[in-house]
Amino acid sequence: MSNTKYVFVTGGVTSSLGKGIIAASLAKLLQQRGFSVTIQKLDPYINIDPGTLNPYEHGECYVTDDGAETDLDLGHYERYLNIPTSQANNVTTGRIYQSVINKERKGEFLGKTVQVIPHITDEIKRRIQLLGETGDYDIVITEIGGTVGDIESLPYVESVRQMLWEKGEENAIVIHLTLVPYLAAAGELKTKPTQHSVKMLMQSGVSPDILVCRTEHEISDDIKRKLALFCNVKKEDVIQSIDAETIYDVPNLMLEEGLDEVVLKKLHLSSPIKPALEEWNNFLRKHKNPTSEVEIALIGKYVELKDSYKSITEAFIHAGSSNETKVNVRWVHSESLTPKNYEKKLKGIDGILVAPGFGDRGIDGKIKAVQFARENNIPFFGICLGMQMAVIEFSKNVLGLKDAFSTEMKKDAANPVINLMESQKNVTDKGGTMRLGAWNCKLAKDSKIYNAYQKELISERHRHRYEFNNEYKAQIEEKGMIATGINPKTGLVEVVEIPSHTWFVGVQYHPEYKSTVLNPHPLFVDFIKAALKYSKQ
Repeated sequence: MSNTKYVFVTGGVTSSLGKGIIAASLAKLLQQRGFSVTIQKLDPYINIDPGTLNPYEHGECYVTDDGAETDLDLGHYERYLNIPTSQANNVTTGRIYQSVINKERKGEFLGKTVQVIPHITDEIKRRIQLLGETGDYDIVITEIGGTVGDIESLPYVESVRQMLWEKGEENAIVIHLTLVPYLAAAGELKTKPTQHSVKMLMQSGVSPDILVCRTEHEISDDIKRKLALFCNVKKEDVIQSIDAETIYDVPNLMLEEGLDEVVLKKLHLSSPIKPALEEWNNFLRKHKNPTSEVEIALIGKYVELKDSYKSITEAFIHAGSSNETKVNVRWVHSESLTPKNYEKKLKGIDGILVAPGFGDRGIDGKIKAVQFARENNIPFFGICLGMQMAVIEFSKNVLGLKDAFSTEMKKDAANPVINLMESQKNVTDKGGTMRLGAWNCKLAKDSKIYNAYQKELISERHRHRYEFNNEYKAQIEEKGMIATGINPKTGLVEVVEIPSHTWFVGVQYHPEYKSTVLNPHPLFVDFIKAALKYSKQ
């Protein structure tokens, strides 16, 4: 019998209130108090995972060590807690229904009519409790995507209702995140949206234990009393979440509001340890008081939605703090770069990062950006597709293979320097079939990449179908682009760099997924250091 306690985080009034940040901040405080904590996300959409979703639709797809394509909130969980998540930390409606239908096909329900209650809700509860049953965690925090009242989230709210009843009030609680808007014309904060949101939650049989209220202005004691009265909670259980300068301020704000204390009291837990957040605040202090700044051009295809590159921009914040440097990101749409304007658009930049992506849109702009960085000795960092573009640009302009390309964009490329992986050639399904998750890579000792990591064997997360074509390796290396990272098992080239260049590194994997507040990714740290050096020249 597991003694794990469960905290559910629901949201009302509007989406994008920051349930993920509140869940991660609470988890951070509980972790600081000595509890082992993990967070999971329940996503109400019917896709099996966000792997097949357009970045414009859903932002970045985050990948875990065990190869799960997940919601970008899992990135926040890892960045705050500094512990890896897994397949079990993200559950979608698609996955729930797929599992139940598979069981029905095998005859596991003994001829019963399969229904939302109990079959779908039982499967949801089973998934929620998977992490708790490992015995690794004292507390599991479960964030439910969407807002209360959505048709999609009804089975999840019902599952929470059942779990609250089964576990008892000292083992499972609900935090409801809601909005208290400020009406400028009236000059006051309005509680009615929160009252309606709680009423809707209560109509589903769930009564919140704690209210966290997002607001632009301080919530007075009077308003807290009013909310407590109308929403069936105690005044001390109404927690203010005021707009913060940065998401990394939120753990401190929640500590001041006493969210962790209220949660522990409700769960009948105690800890003599007060959250100190020393390392966290050291990071924040350096982040807020930089001694220098650099400007990095992020060349991407989805720059209209900044969340498409969430892990990269957060990795810049971590690496910037580590270097006591403010990293200003210049967002450059790769489709906007042409042979006529690319020099003007990239003028005055201290470093260029060519971001990951799929498909042939905006490819010429990415190649131009690589060329600009290579020819002008500007620090260059290519990730996944960015690394592949670096290989194509080098093959075209240095090797003279004018028709060098990737078979992803040009099936019949005369010189396919980037080619479909052998293991991918018979794959027809799109979802969950890429090379995913953590793979080892061996680094060459006298290289920039080795200098950054300071070790020979690394493990990094992947998400790709196409790879460096080893048939061109000798030719490319002869001209000065060296493969300095190789997968020891498959011989796959993972890293290329140009030793004669100030800092030119392309990696097939996604280092941004492993950067956290307390462990900034060494490659990002080194890249920002190189950009800083370049800016001073």
